Amino acid sequence: MPIPVKIVEQIPLFEDLDAATLERIAGQMVGRVYLSHDIVIRKGDTADNLAFLIAGKLQVVDLTEDGREIGIQFIQPGTYFGELSVIDGKPRSASVISVKTSEVVFLPNHQARDLIFNNPIMAQRLMTHFAQVVRAASSQRTLLSIPNAFQRVFAQLDSFVKTDREVPIIDGLPRQQEIAIMVNTSRETVSRALHLLMKLNIIEKQGSVIIVKAPDKLKLAATNGIDENATNLR
Repeated sequence: MPIPVKIVEQIPLFEDLDAATLERIAGQMVGRVYLSHDIVIRKGDTADNLAFLIAGKLQVVDLTEDGREIGIQFIQPGTYFGELSVIDGKPRSASVISVKTSEVVFLPNHQARDLIFNNPIMAQRLMTHFAQVVRAASSQRTLLSIPNAFQRVFAQLDSFVKTDREVPIIDGLPRQQEIAIMVNTSRETVSRALHLLMKLNIIEKQGSVIIVKAPDKLKLAATNGIDENATNLR
């Protein structure tokens, strides 16, 4: 389907580009809608485009040696992905699946490389973005090294906390199965961990928002763990 210029203008990577360049980019892009659980990118496939999420939500996933699915990070609207393969020309290093119905647009490799390598501002933005991705992946690997499943859940929840407001919250909490994939455990374990935090009055659920009533205690739980039979946490 044709991509309107107004959509391209809203992509942060292309911010401040002139109208003619934006028009050309829009003409080179193709779009597709993915339903929940569709595969957007498959690990090992040949890379032939740079992808941008316009609407919806995606998750980057990989497989362990024994075939278990591990969630690496979520992709939010406005974010681009697949840039590593665009740069080095090698196969995709991870898979990307849709968490819910999502609209994705693709820019062919040749045009993407031309824009990035001949535009210092875009190159800087890509390097900054790539550094953030590498840091996030490193943090996730550290989290996965925690031997206790409950602690991994607590640590993942702590990473979701937004502290730039009077009361810390977790807004748009992923589904329990999505969290389970990220921390390499079962959905049932995630459910028990959440209920334990609520029982200890560390968090409170208000609709789709989690109020973090005791952020210090959540961090302590991520560091030291909590006995599943605990009735309080000092």
